[in-house]
Amino acid sequence: MQSLFNFIIKPKQERYDNKKYIDDNELILNSEIADHRYVSRVGIVTALPKSEKTKIQIGNEVIVHHNVFRRYHDAKGIEKNSRSYWKEDKYFVTAEQIFLYKQNNEWYAPQDYCFIKPIQSNNIIEKEIPLRGIVKYLSEDFDKIKVNDLVGFMPSGEYEFIVDGERLYRVLTKFITIKYERQGNEKEYNPSWA
Repeated sequence: MQSLFNFIIKPKQERYDNKKYIDDNELILNSEIADHRYVSRVGIVTALPKSEKTKIQIGNEVIVHHNVFRRYHDAKGIEKNSRSYWKEDKYFVTAEQIFLYKQNNEWYAPQDYCFIKPIQSNNIIEKEIPLRGIVKYLSEDFDKIKVNDLVGFMPSGEYEFIVDGERLYRVLTKFITIKYERQGNEKEYNPSWA
């Protein structure tokens, strides 16, 4: 089955990523369905859209919007699947909901996105959320910066993801405001709760 406009994906593991294992013991971090931080964002592509040309291929791992696999309670308190849900662990996803895709063990950002590894700042304003970092993944269509550049970006435009165990911010490339000279000794931003 192919959709006309949407990718069809399935979760890589489960819909929610709310368990940790410590010494072979399972620890459940969250039992609520409402908290988006514990919704899995990793899927596997099972079908491509018929109407769209794409570099993404069947079997690619993808990082998607947190609402794709999410469940929620409606106004009457009834638990529902997201609007992306189709059937039996299959979900419809638009190209705009895919933020990264993995081919041959390399991550690629689709058009208009980049992923930035935040760095520590001594700036009082940036203590809560650093507004600069090192570009880790970048869409091919953006030629003003490159991977490993140190950049600054606009506040409230960053969305946190964990990709291969690394904390990254997804930022629209148009929200990058400055390219700094990189010293090479910048420290990763990693708050104690991470």
